[in-house]
Amino acid sequence: MSPDIRDARSTDAGKIAAILTEAMDTPPWKPNLHSGAQDVAHCGRMIDKGWVRVVESGDGRILGFIARNGEEIDALFVAAPERGQGVGVALLDDAKARANRLELWTFQRNTGAQKFYEREGFAEVTRSDGAGNQEQLPDVRYAWEAKT
Repeated sequence: MSPDIRDARSTDAGKIAAILTEAMDTPPWKPNLHSGAQDVAHCGRMIDKGWVRVVESGDGRILGFIARNGEEIDALFVAAPERGQGVGVALLDDAKARANRLELWTFQRNTGAQKFYEREGFAEVTRSDGAGNQEQLPDVRYAWEAKT
């Protein structure tokens, strides 16, 4: 895949939110805490802060996005039809090229995400009981450091 990765624009908020909403609503074990409108507002705020980069197809579709606040990856989601096509790897590679260290949380039950991050060079740092996240679900902290 030769992705077009760019900074998100305010006009992308709805498309990004649709990817976020679909991804967050899919796991049967995850509580649905936010409406679609709340997801659009949240994505708009992340875009306004300059956190979001997207993979855009040649026909203008948003295939996936990453939201990063410094070293912290706040979100990395890929549209369902594009999963397994290299979109997530492209977004992570783009983030790695812009940082010496990256960190993130993912849910302990999200074993697919854990395998993905480990395959991409992230290492588990710690686990928690989930008291610190909105969903109150046990999670795992991962970190990646550039090789010097």
